[in-house]
Amino acid sequence: MKENVLKELNRQLNTELYSAYLYLSMAAYLETQNLSGFSNWMKVQFEEEQAHAMKLFQYIIDRGAEVKLISIETPQTEWNGIIDVFEHVLRHEQSITNSINDIFDLALKEKDHATVNTLQWFVKEQVEEEAGVSDILKSLMMIDGKGTGLFLLDREMKQRQFQPLI
Repeated sequence: MKENVLKELNRQLNTELYSAYLYLSMAAYLETQNLSGFSNWMKVQFEEEQAHAMKLFQYIIDRGAEVKLISIETPQTEWNGIIDVFEHVLRHEQSITNSINDIFDLALKEKDHATVNTLQWFVKEQVEEEAGVSDILKSLMMIDGKGTGLFLLDREMKQRQFQPLI
């Protein structure tokens, strides 16, 4: 694997770990807002992001390269309500999509077909991530992030469970 591709994969691994940390911070915030269902949704996101990081971790190892972990940035801990939280989630997922796309482009340029193949899974995953968050955000905006609608959405979010990666 070329050094520039490895460097970006290690950076993305760190980004996925930061994402997990961010979602855990959001889960904690939502608990303080008495939104345990939305907190559950974020805890599942936390687990998913850890799984994404481990997928990259294992790929780097399988390629005979070195994983280089760096410090994880401290995540935000306060938001201005549930809509603000999910607007942040959508922006964050869009930034992750951009990051994956940049690495994909680099791997294509370097003719690193194995990395391109691995990243195709991440590209598809990001489409699903953004669509899911966008749907939740639209629902929250329809109810203005409050009232009975919020109560019902919170109950729905409690049902989400982590599905291990295939």
